Amino acid sequence: MVQQSGPYISSNGLETLGLKNLAHVHWNYTSAQLVEEAMKRGEAQLAKGGALVADTGVHTGRSPNDKFIAEDPSVKDTIDWGTVNRGMSTENFEKIHARMLKHLEGKEVFVQDCFAGADLDHRLPVRVICEQAWHNMFARNMFIQPEAADLKDFAPGFTVIQCPSFEADPATEGTRSETVIAVSYEKKLVLIGGTSYAGEIKKSIFSVLNYTLPGKGILPMHCSANIGPEGDVAIFFGLSGTGKTTLSADASRTLIGDDEHGWGPNGVFNFEGGCYAKVIKLSPEAEPEIYATTQKFGTILENVVMDEGTRELDLDDGSKTENTRASYPLEFIPNASDTGRGGHPKNIIMLTADAFGVLPPISKLTPEQAMYHFLSGYTAKVAGTEKGVKEPQATFSTCFGAAFMPRHPTVYGKLLAELMEKHGANCWLVNTGWSGGAYGVGHRMKISHTRAMVNAALDGTLAKAEFTTDPNFGVQVPTSCPNVPDEVLQPKSTWDDKAAYDAAAADVAARFEKNFAQFEEHVEPKVKDAAIRSAA
Repeated sequence: MVQQSGPYISSNGLETLGLKNLAHVHWNYTSAQLVEEAMKRGEAQLAKGGALVADTGVHTGRSPNDKFIAEDPSVKDTIDWGTVNRGMSTENFEKIHARMLKHLEGKEVFVQDCFAGADLDHRLPVRVICEQAWHNMFARNMFIQPEAADLKDFAPGFTVIQCPSFEADPATEGTRSETVIAVSYEKKLVLIGGTSYAGEIKKSIFSVLNYTLPGKGILPMHCSANIGPEGDVAIFFGLSGTGKTTLSADASRTLIGDDEHGWGPNGVFNFEGGCYAKVIKLSPEAEPEIYATTQKFGTILENVVMDEGTRELDLDDGSKTENTRASYPLEFIPNASDTGRGGHPKNIIMLTADAFGVLPPISKLTPEQAMYHFLSGYTAKVAGTEKGVKEPQATFSTCFGAAFMPRHPTVYGKLLAELMEKHGANCWLVNTGWSGGAYGVGHRMKISHTRAMVNAALDGTLAKAEFTTDPNFGVQVPTSCPNVPDEVLQPKSTWDDKAAYDAAAADVAARFEKNFAQFEEHVEPKVKDAAIRSAA
């Protein structure tokens, strides 16, 4: 008989998954218990201040090329198959599943039962089964904790098995490497093997919700969200590194969440119960709320350098990776929402880190331009953040989260357009990237300026400003904003070499136009017209 322990052991055991002959099942351990187990097993260390510091090995980020969707008959015709959504035969999924179950025999596992989705009408019960205690603590941080009454007879709607020591066999199982992240919608199961990067756990369930929720009229969003003093909700779309977490963690507003949300009939709701913030070069002056979480017991720090003697953290050290991360409960942020829910958004902020330095720092979008920029999902990588990146590279990630969108992008784009029209939301494009020149010549936009612009947009001040039309992108640019120099608002005025600006802006506009060609046959003429004006 399998030995089991934990404060809440579910009556719905693991037998239905085929897990058997396990050495021990640790059910729903608390964070304190999981810290103890992680340290006892040598999985992680405790830093000064109390955070748990873990290394993820060779995988310091997601492995998008190792992600697969089982070609189950019930979903085969509704997935947008391609380089993002790679198919895996149901036979190969079964092979991997069977071998992973066999691999776990005789081992101890840690189980967390939790929910994804703060909207009680649409939440997904999720069971996360891990080899290591710190990964199970990550799941506990990132998902929503059920009430005690919900745990006794918890019935998972989806299960994640996370097994870093398991290696897939590319020769016989159809994978690209020994690493695999595979989902079966018919089995309601995610298999993660060959990687210790904890973010795969949360992003796999995000992808599941991105598939299931649109059918219910709910838009899943890669965004942060907060609520103002008057109850006004704002959402912040953006790819990693564009400022979603930083800008939404505003002490004057209530934080709903920092990364993944749904927008449906009841308003906006968080998918998660925690935050997963980048912490490289984190500043206590510029980002005090997030910085404070790195000094707390209950936070997990991934790949952060620590002095072995003093246990002092060095958040500026990117020698392991630029993608250092902190996972912490949402309650660690002051003024965080205790429900994870809000009303319908009044303002939508689309964030981009333009390393070419040509997009205005803030501009107002028409509804058609909003759909255009949502489908485009533009940002730019800078030199040094990825192997082989020597100069700024334009990146277009549909819906600001293409890696997690199983359906065709226009499914999400049309939902956004419908919800914006129905609820009268304003939309703003905010460039948190470079000013005065491209990366290497100009400088990163000051956080204080970006915050001032966002605050002016959210409190209604900016809507009353005078606007000019940007000649390259067709967006409306304010001529003034409180606490921001006027010249900062007009990107060309910050460049010493005006001809170089014109050439760079024309180049980026052409990239927009080329990228959007893939969507033109799927959108209404008025959106095509917006695209032409934006790329003119």
